[in-house]
Amino acid sequence: MTVETHSEIETWEVAKQFAASLRSGDVVCLEGDLGAGKTTFTQGLCAALGAKRAVTSPTFCIVSEHPADAFLVVHMDLYRLHDEEDVLQIGWEDYLAQGAVLVVEWSDRAGSLIPPDAKRVRFTYGSDGTTRTIDLP
Repeated sequence: MTVETHSEIETWEVAKQFAASLRSGDVVCLEGDLGAGKTTFTQGLCAALGAKRAVTSPTFCIVSEHPADAFLVVHMDLYRLHDEEDVLQIGWEDYLAQGAVLVVEWSDRAGSLIPPDAKRVRFTYGSDGTTRTIDLP
């Protein structure tokens, strides 16, 4: 499914609808350029799932935990990591063993650690600079 959004509020609405499909242990790969809406989408996703903490980009801390009503949501930004070994070092397997939902930016850094059933969400800029196109599984 492809959706076009024109504001943060619209992106949050798309994330809210997507959140209803998530189950414990899911891996969500957010793909797109810097500033394309990945963190905004994650904010809406976490709000819909009942997380109480503010969601900001984990670019510098790499991992942010957001306890939600049904499970832990772990927002990862792998941009500064190099390979699967680096990803394992930040607790990838432990989070999956806990049944956390992993929301992963720059998931290519995780290589074969990304399960085949991961949900891939792709963000692209519209030609006007404010519109975003979101491709959902």
